[in-house]
Amino acid sequence: MIHNIKQMINKGALVIALTAAALSINTQNTYAQAESPKEDDFFKIMKIPAPEGTILEVGGLCTLPNGTLAVTTRRGDIFMVENPTAQHPFFRKFASGLHEVLGAAYKDGSLYVVQRGELTKLTDTNMDGKADVFETIYAWPLSGNYHEYSFGPKIAPDGSFFVTLNLGFPPDWWHPKSFVPYRGWTLNIKEDGTVTPWAAGMRSPCGISMIDGELWYSDNQGDWVGSGSIMQVKKGAFMGHPSSLVWTNLPNSPLKLTSEQFFAKNNPRIEFDKDGQPFKPQDIVNEKFKTEFEAKKEIPELTLPVVWLPHGILGISNSEIVKIPQDAFGPFGGQLLVCDQGQSMVDRIFLEKVNGEYQGAAWAFRSGFQSGVIRLAWLPDGSLAAGETNRGWGSAGDATMGLQRLVWNNKVPFEMRAIRAMPDGFEIEFTKPVDKKVAEDIASYSVESYIYKYQAVYGSPPVNTEKCPIAGVKVSEDGLRARLIVNNLRRYYIHTITLDGIRDKENYFNLVHPTAYYTLNSIPVGQKLSMSEVSTLNSAKTKAAMTATGKKGALVKGVPAKVLAATNVTPTFDDVKPLLAKNTCLSCHNANKRQVGPAYVDVAKRKYSVNELIQLIHSPKPEHWPDYSTPMPPMPQVPKEEARKIALWIKSLAK
Repeated sequence: MIHNIKQMINKGALVIALTAAALSINTQNTYAQAESPKEDDFFKIMKIPAPEGTILEVGGLCTLPNGTLAVTTRRGDIFMVENPTAQHPFFRKFASGLHEVLGAAYKDGSLYVVQRGELTKLTDTNMDGKADVFETIYAWPLSGNYHEYSFGPKIAPDGSFFVTLNLGFPPDWWHPKSFVPYRGWTLNIKEDGTVTPWAAGMRSPCGISMIDGELWYSDNQGDWVGSGSIMQVKKGAFMGHPSSLVWTNLPNSPLKLTSEQFFAKNNPRIEFDKDGQPFKPQDIVNEKFKTEFEAKKEIPELTLPVVWLPHGILGISNSEIVKIPQDAFGPFGGQLLVCDQGQSMVDRIFLEKVNGEYQGAAWAFRSGFQSGVIRLAWLPDGSLAAGETNRGWGSAGDATMGLQRLVWNNKVPFEMRAIRAMPDGFEIEFTKPVDKKVAEDIASYSVESYIYKYQAVYGSPPVNTEKCPIAGVKVSEDGLRARLIVNNLRRYYIHTITLDGIRDKENYFNLVHPTAYYTLNSIPVGQKLSMSEVSTLNSAKTKAAMTATGKKGALVKGVPAKVLAATNVTPTFDDVKPLLAKNTCLSCHNANKRQVGPAYVDVAKRKYSVNELIQLIHSPKPEHWPDYSTPMPPMPQVPKEEARKIALWIKSLAK
């Protein structure tokens, strides 16, 4: 009898263990995750209240020397917001009746704005608070296409202006076109109206920015743009999208690359259906493809991204780039922030130069804005103004428009402050000392790398994904740095660096953002670590050995099948969220509300089986959702087990 009781106890213990495994319970980690601070514990989003009835579909922001915030709108209004950080700021209408003002800059007492068709100078000569003189500095051609947005201006060190011009969208919108000069270009414009075409190859260059006297921009995913990124714009450069090359034959073009030369080496993927109608090309699985860095070998003028912003993870419509002042936002002074319209968020970027090339790491920084963020501007108190709009574009935030502030509460979050490339891996700098016991365990880190296709298909799945094994780690005496020896480093690839096991020394909190994305454009030369200097402790191997022993042990025998099946529990949103982020599902879908695609609760109402949901992930049926304008692309790259877990979760929403 005692023997039987022992068996029952052992089996009961196994049931508990299996259940814990199924729920992925780790007592220590669960406590840390439950108690660790989040983004909003450090950076608060506050509304800048506007008078009732004010329509602020923000297109541009500019802080004047006296602290007043100039706000331009898609509706053609310009407001001067006095005391923007006060509880009741004063809004004064400076101008109205302009055409879709998507940017503003202040210079020598005048406001310069970009309308859809021109760079305009506005001046208040009689000092009554309203613009009374409107001067056209330069007007560019328009075809009338709805998608011909214009962005800027940004002021160069010599006082001239930079603007960027969006491509137009024909009926086959997946192949945007440059219908008139200089759509898809950056232009340099002097005060006297002299214009110099600067660079070609932009697709949707909303994020034009001047950082330390250098011109930068961000672009949006689409054909020839596998994912968003930030790039430096130099004169005569080709930024990657070929449609604007139709104007390189004009006499003042600094770029001589032609459309014919480009398409002689790259497939345009112009396809038609059986009725002869234009057909949106789809990604081809297991094809022989070309990456952008491989294309550069054939096209030297091609400019590569400095830092990739993985699609669906760090946004879907990246926009304005700003530099954090040294006295703002604590440990992140001097770094960059990039806002995103589609996911209503802001990312953080650490840049470094290696062998003369810019590269660096990107992290999520703050999500939860009320609408799509397209413009940022620093205010006198060190807070960050965010201008927002989503009409016709859609965003994760529910509101159609907004004007908010991001305010730091002077508390330092536990984060990766910086990541620097090393000859044999990466060095990670933290904002607070780490717990050395977990930091010296290489199981606390994981690294893998991937890249995108360079193709005429709309976007790209991550491709060429490979693990980058960690051979050792050296933690500094002060606990503020961890240097990793990482094998299989690959130049030009995005390296996903995840620190799920790292905790801070003081409170054992986990990182607010445990995953970074480092674009490795160049591997530095220099001294490598020797294995005698590093810790090679790997608790994961010990756990794996114990698991393997358990599977072979006698305890598994005699456990009812239904008990073993209980490990196949329905996943929660927290369980699937990393998979949804990894596979870019969150870029288009929200759990409870319509976004670019249907809400998951609405998908669940269709009563698809798990197998049907897996099939629909891999090969969607846009005809099932005719009221959505953007069809979902096939996602065959999603591993079947991950698709199954997502499908189980979606099914659970119908209950």
